[in-house]
Amino acid sequence: MLAVCFGLVLAQLVNIQMRQAHALDSSPTNPRVAASRFDNLRGDILAANGEILARSVKAPKGSGPYEYLRQYPTGSLFSQIVGYDSPYYGTNGVEGEYNQWLVPHAQSPQNLGQVLTPPPPTTDSVSLTVEPYLQAFAEHELTTIPSANKDGAIVVLKPQTGAVLAMASNPTYTPNPLVSPNIATEKAAGHADFTVPDHEGFYPGAPVATYDPEPPGSTFKVVTTTAVYNLKPSLESFDYPTHRCTTLPDSTKLLCNDATSPAGATPCGGTIAQMLPPSCDPGYANLGLALGGTVLSRQADLFGYNQRPPIDLPDFVAASTFPAPGTFAPTKLGPPGLAYSAFGQQDVKATALQQAMVAAAVANGGNLMTPHVLSVIRDSNGQVVKRYHPTVYKHAMTASAAAQVGRLMQTVATAPDGTAYGIFPPSLRVAVKTGTAQTGLPNLTADIHDWMIGFAPYTHPEVAVCVLVPFQPSGTYGATTAGPIMRAVLTAALHPPPGQ
Repeated sequence: MLAVCFGLVLAQLVNIQMRQAHALDSSPTNPRVAASRFDNLRGDILAANGEILARSVKAPKGSGPYEYLRQYPTGSLFSQIVGYDSPYYGTNGVEGEYNQWLVPHAQSPQNLGQVLTPPPPTTDSVSLTVEPYLQAFAEHELTTIPSANKDGAIVVLKPQTGAVLAMASNPTYTPNPLVSPNIATEKAAGHADFTVPDHEGFYPGAPVATYDPEPPGSTFKVVTTTAVYNLKPSLESFDYPTHRCTTLPDSTKLLCNDATSPAGATPCGGTIAQMLPPSCDPGYANLGLALGGTVLSRQADLFGYNQRPPIDLPDFVAASTFPAPGTFAPTKLGPPGLAYSAFGQQDVKATALQQAMVAAAVANGGNLMTPHVLSVIRDSNGQVVKRYHPTVYKHAMTASAAAQVGRLMQTVATAPDGTAYGIFPPSLRVAVKTGTAQTGLPNLTADIHDWMIGFAPYTHPEVAVCVLVPFQPSGTYGATTAGPIMRAVLTAALHPPPGQ
């Protein structure tokens, strides 16, 4: 009997030390683990210029059980990128994506002495690609929206690398209350930031730039145009007769150019080069029908539609959507659905990040780079432990197709009938596309989504930008609402202040 008891004890010891060791070691009920939750020293998060965006400071005595408190010196400016490290809500944004480097962890030994006596755990610092001056400028530009509805998003990418230089959204939030040692304060902030929408229906904690796909309107004509030069070059000679309106197949619905009836419509038509500058809806509807659902859907996928963008942010990043080819069957959306989808209406939805990626792919000769916010991670001695290396996400189009589409986007700003004519000084040398999309929601007085996408300078592109201004009053346009913001952001990006 004694031998049996001894065997059972031995078996339990093996079970605890071998099979359950890891689970017990990491269990929140382990006193050592419970105590470590309050020893929350983390590495710094920095902007491209070295400005501190997140840091841990020694907690003052009597402020609670935490040895360190997390601080976000720039407040709301980078909250939707940097995120937070909350005792109650956990991590979000860069704080979550690069948590394993930010928390204390074992250092790699640098010499024999450190092999024999390992150095104590330390934190790393995470440097990002974002530029504070440009982020602040973009955030300010959203306050200049003429109407009372000032929600929106601006995304600025470097086409050759995919680096996010700025990504601003309104509404936004301040992360400091979310990292308070007072749990009641955290809960109140979390409720306000993530469960209470503003008057336009957007949540402060969920960035408009990455999380709210909206109808992209005529900015999607860049995708449709690309489909011709990239996938179906037989349509390069497409020529639509000039009309005010067109009747769609299998439908009695009349599609008019920038109007609901022939009386208010502007005649348009011609070749693709003649249709893109004035943004001819009837012509592009028929071009979409000629391309077919399979080709148009394929090109949308090549730009990253119907997939979550692989940006290194773990939360609140949504996929943009374009209908699958089968959706355009006669028993479903049919030809009218395909016609409307070709100019960014029907069931087409896109985020500002996605449309910035469309512009960036054209600017970069057809190669769509993976969007990212990480630049480099350094250890406590300043040594590089991880550096981001740009990677191609999608070969969105051939180089020749990108060159063709880029030239056409230039004429949107330079041709007298272009929708962005007169908005940009010639010195900026822009290639752009406007978008004015109806929300499809009835009984709204502010039912227009105003867009503009583009890049500059078109000879050697340095930045690609998307501006989204949703829920604007009827009668507004992408050119007049998003255009001035695009002009200001491009100017700031290409001509930074001294020292930036």
